Amino acid sequence: MRAVHQRLAVSTTALVLATGGLVTGTAHAVSAAHPATAKPAVSTLAASCSQDYLPLPDPNCTPGALNPSVSQSTIYSTICVSGWTTTIRPSTSYTNNLKAQGIVAYGYADTNMSDYEEDHFIPLELGGAPKDPANLWPEPRYIGSQTSYTKDGVETKLKNAVCAGKVQLADAQDAIATDWTTALATLGL
Repeated sequence: MRAVHQRLAVSTTALVLATGGLVTGTAHAVSAAHPATAKPAVSTLAASCSQDYLPLPDPNCTPGALNPSVSQSTIYSTICVSGWTTTIRPSTSYTNNLKAQGIVAYGYADTNMSDYEEDHFIPLELGGAPKDPANLWPEPRYIGSQTSYTKDGVETKLKNAVCAGKVQLADAQDAIATDWTTALATLGL
């Protein structure tokens, strides 16, 4: 596997949440290869985030994070179980607080919350961390010819390929973290 796609385990201690509270945890941050200078660092939503990477999030603000409960050996009791993501999806009140802060951090001129999806950069259906702010960002619903719904379709196709044994989980995670717009082609799907 290319070094640029390797995961880096990071203990995400002291994450600043939208509520202003401090949390400790051990989600695994992903070194998203967009660009190679991405830092798997502790995420503070007070940081200034760049829109230069759209339709991807700024890798310094949203590097992605993995759910340690999901691995290749657990996919048939987690992501491949119909409805499993609803059991771990965070509440709207939690994600709306992050979305409001993220809209400011990304410097979006449009501050209408309904114009954004608080997106899991590494999707829940591919083992993304559900509540880690390093894995959540305000994805504009429309970015040029791309939409947040387009990404949702890619996520589903990748999960289906993983569950059918066509693609390894780590490869799907790496492909979507590198660039969701090319993930299917990268994996030959």
